[in-house]
Amino acid sequence: MKAQNDFDLQALYAAMDERRRSRNMTWSEVTAEVNAQFGDVPGLKPIAKSTITRLATEKTSGAGPLQMMQWLDRTPESFVPGSRSSDAVRFKLPRCGTHEILRFNTKALHAALNARRRERELTWNDVAREMGIGSSNPLTSLAKGGLTGFPIVMRMVGWLGVPAATFVHASNR
Repeated sequence: MKAQNDFDLQALYAAMDERRRSRNMTWSEVTAEVNAQFGDVPGLKPIAKSTITRLATEKTSGAGPLQMMQWLDRTPESFVPGSRSSDAVRFKLPRCGTHEILRFNTKALHAALNARRRERELTWNDVAREMGIGSSNPLTSLAKGGLTGFPIVMRMVGWLGVPAATFVHASNR
C-alpha cells in the first residue's frame, strides 16, 4: 500500500539517471563510483548494477539507497514528496570514512518506535495501522538489528517525526 508522501524510489532512480546522463556515464560506471565510496568493507557485497536500475520498479533494502543518496549528496527526505527543509543540516546523512558504509541502526529505530508506542499506549498493530503498513512484523523485527527497506523506513521516521539521518551511521561492517 503506497502512502501519498512515501519515499519515491522512482525519483531516486530519476536523480541517479539524470546525474549519470549529465556525466555521460554508463550504469556500470555509476555502480563502480557508488561502490568506490565505501571501498572494501569486510563481509560486504558491492551494490549490484541491477539494484540501482531496478529502483523504479522494486522496493529495496536500506543500505543500497543510502549509498546512492550519498553519491548524489541528497537526503532521504528530499525524495519524499511534500517534505519541507529536506536539505537542512539535520537531514544530511553522515559522511563515511575509508572502508565504511552507511547503515540504519535498526535497534535504535526499534527502541524509539517502542518508546513512542508505549508513551501513546498503542499496540504494535496500532502503530502499523497508523503507518499504513498492514503488518507489525517489519516494526518488531527491527529489534534484532537486521535491515530495513525503502519506503517503509521513511514511514517509520515520519511517524516519529525525526529525520532519517537520526538512525543512520557509518559502519565498517
